[in-house]
Amino acid sequence: MRFLTVKNFDKDKSTKFMDSKNNLIVDVNGLVKRFPIGFSGFFTALKGIDLTVSEGEFMGLVGPSGSGKTTFLNIIGTLDKPSEGRVNVLDKNAGNLTPRQAAQLRKEEMGFIFQSFNLLPVYTVFENVEFPLLLLNLSYGERKKRVMETLEWLGLTSKINSRPPQLSGGECQRVAIARAMVKRPKLVLADEPTANLDADNSHRILKTMVKLNEELKTCFIFATHDEKVISYLKRIVHLEDGRIVKDISRQKSELQ
Repeated sequence: MRFLTVKNFDKDKSTKFMDSKNNLIVDVNGLVKRFPIGFSGFFTALKGIDLTVSEGEFMGLVGPSGSGKTTFLNIIGTLDKPSEGRVNVLDKNAGNLTPRQAAQLRKEEMGFIFQSFNLLPVYTVFENVEFPLLLLNLSYGERKKRVMETLEWLGLTSKINSRPPQLSGGECQRVAIARAMVKRPKLVLADEPTANLDADNSHRILKTMVKLNEELKTCFIFATHDEKVISYLKRIVHLEDGRIVKDISRQKSELQ
Protein backbone atom coordinates (compact mmCIF):
# COMPACT_ATOMS: atom_id res chain seq x y z
CA MET A 1 0.00 0.00 0.00
CA ARG A 2 1.41 3.37 -1.01
CA PHE A 3 1.20 6.39 1.28
CA LEU A 4 1.17 9.88 -0.17
CA THR A 5 2.63 12.89 1.55
CA VAL A 6 0.17 14.45 3.94
CA LYS A 7 0.66 17.93 2.51
CA ASN A 8 -1.95 16.99 -0.10
CA PHE A 9 -4.45 16.01 2.57
CA ASP A 10 -6.74 18.96 3.32
CA LYS A 11 -6.39 19.76 7.04
CA ASP A 12 -7.91 23.24 7.09
CA LYS A 13 -10.82 22.08 9.22
CA SER A 14 -8.60 21.00 12.11
CA THR A 15 -5.69 23.45 11.94
CA LYS A 16 -7.03 25.80 14.59
CA PHE A 17 -7.62 22.96 17.01
CA MET A 18 -4.12 21.60 16.54
CA ASP A 19 -2.30 24.84 17.38
CA SER A 20 -1.77 23.81 21.01
CA LYS A 21 -0.24 20.55 22.20
CA ASN A 22 -2.12 20.81 25.47
CA ASN A 23 -5.67 20.58 24.14
CA LEU A 24 -7.71 17.89 25.83
CA ILE A 25 -9.90 15.72 23.66
CA VAL A 26 -11.46 13.83 26.58
CA ASP A 27 -11.65 14.83 30.24
CA VAL A 28 -13.49 12.38 32.50
CA ASN A 29 -13.97 12.70 36.26
CA GLY A 30 -15.86 10.32 38.54
CA LEU A 31 -17.63 8.50 35.70
CA VAL A 32 -20.17 5.91 36.84
CA LYS A 33 -22.44 3.99 34.49
CA ARG A 34 -25.30 1.82 35.72
CA PHE A 35 -27.69 -0.34 33.74
CA PRO A 36 -31.07 -1.39 35.15
CA ILE A 37 -31.68 -5.07 35.85
CA GLY A 38 -35.25 -6.19 36.36
CA PHE A 39 -37.58 -3.86 38.22
CA SER A 40 -35.32 -2.57 40.98
CA GLY A 41 -31.74 -3.72 40.43
CA PHE A 42 -28.74 -2.22 38.70
CA PHE A 43 -25.52 -3.46 37.18
CA THR A 44 -22.65 -0.98 37.55
CA ALA A 45 -20.46 -1.22 34.44
CA LEU A 46 -18.13 1.72 35.22
CA LYS A 47 -17.11 2.58 38.75
CA GLY A 48 -15.60 6.01 39.25
CA ILE A 49 -13.43 6.48 36.15
CA ASP A 50 -10.99 9.41 35.94
CA LEU A 51 -9.15 9.90 32.62
CA THR A 52 -7.80 12.61 30.34
CA VAL A 53 -6.84 12.16 26.68
CA SER A 54 -4.94 14.80 24.72
CA GLU A 55 -4.96 15.55 21.00
CA GLY A 56 -2.80 13.29 18.89
CA GLU A 57 -2.87 10.31 21.27
CA PHE A 58 -2.99 6.73 19.96
CA MET A 59 -4.39 4.82 22.90
CA GLY A 60 -6.52 1.88 23.83
CA LEU A 61 -8.99 0.81 26.48
CA VAL A 62 -7.84 -2.74 27.12
CA GLY A 63 -9.39 -5.51 29.16
CA PRO A 64 -11.36 -8.75 29.07
CA SER A 65 -14.97 -8.97 27.98
CA GLY A 66 -17.19 -7.34 30.58
CA SER A 67 -14.48 -4.98 31.86
CA GLY A 68 -16.40 -1.89 30.68
CA LYS A 69 -14.26 -0.80 27.74
CA THR A 70 -17.04 -0.73 25.11
CA THR A 71 -19.40 1.01 27.54
CA PHE A 72 -16.69 3.62 28.16
CA LEU A 73 -16.08 4.05 24.43
CA ASN A 74 -19.82 4.54 23.82
CA ILE A 75 -19.98 7.28 26.45
CA ILE A 76 -16.94 9.06 25.00
CA GLY A 77 -18.66 8.81 21.60
CA THR A 78 -21.87 10.37 23.05
CA LEU A 79 -23.80 7.22 22.13
CA ASP A 80 -24.68 6.77 25.80
CA LYS A 81 -24.81 9.02 28.87
CA PRO A 82 -23.09 8.70 32.23
CA SER A 83 -25.12 7.86 35.33
CA GLU A 84 -22.80 9.99 37.46
CA GLY A 85 -19.70 12.10 36.94
CA ARG A 86 -18.45 14.55 34.34
CA VAL A 87 -17.51 13.61 30.78
CA ASN A 88 -16.14 16.42 28.59
CA VAL A 89 -15.55 15.44 24.97
CA LEU A 90 -14.19 18.00 22.51
CA ASP A 91 -15.03 20.82 24.94
CA LYS A 92 -18.62 19.63 25.34
CA ASN A 93 -20.22 18.22 28.48
CA ALA A 94 -21.44 14.92 27.04
CA GLY A 95 -23.84 14.32 29.91
CA ASN A 96 -25.73 17.55 29.20
CA LEU A 97 -26.04 17.22 25.42
CA THR A 98 -29.46 16.72 23.89
CA PRO A 99 -29.75 13.88 21.36
CA ARG A 100 -29.62 16.45 18.55
CA GLN A 101 -26.52 18.15 20.01
CA ALA A 102 -24.79 14.79 20.50
CA ALA A 103 -25.56 13.80 16.91
CA GLN A 104 -24.18 17.14 15.70
CA LEU A 105 -20.94 16.62 17.62
CA ARG A 106 -20.52 13.11 16.20
CA LYS A 107 -21.36 14.32 12.71
CA GLU A 108 -18.85 17.16 12.69
CA GLU A 109 -15.97 16.10 14.92
CA MET A 110 -15.84 12.30 15.33
CA GLY A 111 -15.14 9.25 13.22
CA PHE A 112 -16.13 5.68 14.09
CA ILE A 113 -14.52 2.40 13.00
CA PHE A 114 -16.26 -0.87 13.85
CA GLN A 115 -15.25 -4.52 13.62
CA SER A 116 -18.11 -5.30 11.21
CA PHE A 117 -17.16 -2.49 8.73
CA ASN A 118 -20.84 -1.35 8.45
CA LEU A 119 -20.48 -0.43 4.78
CA LEU A 120 -23.56 -0.05 2.59
CA PRO A 121 -23.31 -3.03 0.22
CA VAL A 122 -25.32 -1.51 -2.66
CA TYR A 123 -23.17 1.61 -2.85
CA THR A 124 -19.72 2.02 -4.35
CA VAL A 125 -16.57 2.71 -2.38
CA PHE A 126 -16.77 6.37 -3.42
CA GLU A 127 -20.40 6.62 -2.26
CA ASN A 128 -19.71 4.90 1.07
CA VAL A 129 -16.88 7.32 1.85
CA GLU A 130 -18.87 10.30 0.62
CA PHE A 131 -21.86 9.55 2.83
CA PRO A 132 -20.70 11.42 6.00
CA LEU A 133 -20.05 14.53 3.90
CA LEU A 134 -23.64 14.56 2.64
CA LEU A 135 -24.68 15.29 6.22
CA LEU A 136 -22.40 18.35 6.28
CA ASN A 137 -24.09 20.05 3.32
CA LEU A 138 -20.87 20.44 1.35
CA SER A 139 -20.93 21.11 -2.38
CA TYR A 140 -20.39 18.18 -4.73
CA GLY A 141 -17.04 19.61 -5.77
CA GLU A 142 -15.80 19.80 -2.19
CA ARG A 143 -17.16 16.32 -1.42
CA LYS A 144 -15.43 14.83 -4.45
CA LYS A 145 -12.14 16.54 -3.59
CA ARG A 146 -12.15 15.25 -0.02
CA VAL A 147 -13.23 11.72 -0.96
CA MET A 148 -10.61 11.38 -3.68
CA GLU A 149 -7.84 12.77 -1.46
CA THR A 150 -8.79 10.33 1.29
CA LEU A 151 -9.05 7.31 -1.01
CA GLU A 152 -5.75 8.19 -2.64
CA TRP A 153 -4.06 8.52 0.72
CA LEU A 154 -5.35 5.07 1.71
CA GLY A 155 -4.42 3.47 -1.60
CA LEU A 156 -8.01 2.85 -2.71
CA THR A 157 -8.38 4.94 -5.88
CA SER A 158 -8.50 1.81 -8.06
CA LYS A 159 -11.55 0.65 -6.07
CA ILE A 160 -13.76 3.76 -6.26
CA ASN A 161 -16.42 2.05 -8.39
CA SER A 162 -16.30 -1.30 -6.58
CA ARG A 163 -18.92 -2.35 -4.07
CA PRO A 164 -18.18 -3.94 -0.68
CA PRO A 165 -19.05 -7.52 -1.76
CA GLN A 166 -16.29 -7.21 -4.39
CA LEU A 167 -13.64 -6.27 -1.79
CA SER A 168 -11.46 -8.25 0.57
CA GLY A 169 -11.87 -7.87 4.33
CA GLY A 170 -8.78 -5.69 4.52
CA GLU A 171 -10.02 -3.46 1.71
CA CYS A 172 -13.42 -3.12 3.41
CA GLN A 173 -11.78 -2.00 6.62
CA ARG A 174 -9.63 0.52 4.73
CA VAL A 175 -12.85 1.90 3.21
CA ALA A 176 -14.30 2.12 6.73
CA ILE A 177 -11.20 4.06 7.83
CA ALA A 178 -11.56 6.37 4.83
CA ARG A 179 -15.20 6.97 5.75
CA ALA A 180 -14.18 7.82 9.33
CA MET A 181 -11.35 10.13 8.22
CA VAL A 182 -12.99 11.96 5.31
CA LYS A 183 -14.45 14.60 7.66
CA ARG A 184 -10.97 15.29 9.10
CA PRO A 185 -12.24 14.44 12.61
CA LYS A 186 -10.45 15.40 15.78
CA LEU A 187 -11.31 12.08 17.39
CA VAL A 188 -11.66 8.55 15.96
CA LEU A 189 -13.15 5.76 18.09
CA ALA A 190 -12.40 2.19 17.04
CA ASP A 191 -14.18 -0.79 18.61
CA GLU A 192 -12.23 -4.04 17.93
CA PRO A 193 -11.40 -2.86 14.37
CA THR A 194 -9.32 -5.94 13.48
CA ALA A 195 -11.64 -8.62 14.90
CA ASN A 196 -12.73 -9.83 11.46
CA LEU A 197 -9.30 -9.66 9.80
CA ASP A 198 -6.42 -12.11 9.47
CA ALA A 199 -3.02 -11.24 10.94
CA ASP A 200 -1.53 -9.76 7.75
CA ASN A 201 -4.50 -7.49 7.08
CA SER A 202 -4.66 -6.53 10.76
CA HIS A 203 -1.10 -5.25 10.68
CA ARG A 204 -1.69 -3.35 7.43
CA ILE A 205 -4.78 -1.67 8.90
CA LEU A 206 -3.00 -0.78 12.14
CA LYS A 207 -0.01 0.69 10.29
CA THR A 208 -2.49 2.78 8.27
CA MET A 209 -4.06 4.15 11.44
CA VAL A 210 -0.65 4.85 13.00
CA LYS A 211 0.27 6.82 9.86
CA LEU A 212 -2.94 8.85 10.05
CA ASN A 213 -2.34 9.54 13.72
CA GLU A 214 1.24 10.67 13.20
CA GLU A 215 0.67 12.78 10.10
CA LEU A 216 -2.71 14.33 10.90
CA LYS A 217 -2.51 14.36 14.72
CA THR A 218 -5.93 12.72 14.86
CA CYS A 219 -6.62 11.21 18.28
CA PHE A 220 -7.43 7.48 18.13
CA ILE A 221 -9.07 5.62 21.03
CA PHE A 222 -9.54 1.85 20.71
CA ALA A 223 -11.56 -0.63 22.72
CA THR A 224 -9.79 -3.95 22.33
CA HIS A 225 -8.38 -7.11 23.83
CA ASP A 226 -6.54 -8.03 20.60
CA GLU A 227 -2.79 -8.40 21.23
CA LYS A 228 -2.07 -7.26 17.65
CA VAL A 229 -3.78 -3.93 18.33
CA ILE A 230 -2.19 -3.60 21.76
CA SER A 231 1.29 -3.95 20.24
CA TYR A 232 0.77 -0.66 18.32
CA LEU A 233 -0.73 1.43 21.13
CA LYS A 234 1.27 4.35 22.50
CA ARG A 235 -0.82 4.39 25.66
CA ILE A 236 -2.66 1.48 27.27
CA VAL A 237 -5.45 1.99 29.81
CA HIS A 238 -6.28 -1.33 31.47
CA LEU A 239 -9.83 -1.82 32.70
CA GLU A 240 -10.96 -4.53 35.09
CA ASP A 241 -14.45 -4.81 36.54
CA GLY A 242 -15.31 -1.24 35.53
CA ARG A 243 -12.21 0.38 37.00
CA ILE A 244 -8.90 1.63 35.61
CA VAL A 245 -6.18 -0.56 37.12
CA LYS A 246 -3.20 0.56 34.99
CA ASP A 247 -2.43 3.49 32.68
CA ILE A 248 0.80 2.91 30.76
CA SER A 249 2.53 5.21 28.26
CA ARG A 250 5.00 3.48 25.96
CA GLN A 251 8.17 4.55 24.20
CA LYS A 252 8.43 4.24 20.43
CA SER A 253 11.00 1.46 20.84
CA GLU A 254 8.38 -0.65 22.61
CA LEU A 255 5.87 -0.47 19.75
CA GLN A 256 5.24 -2.78 16.81
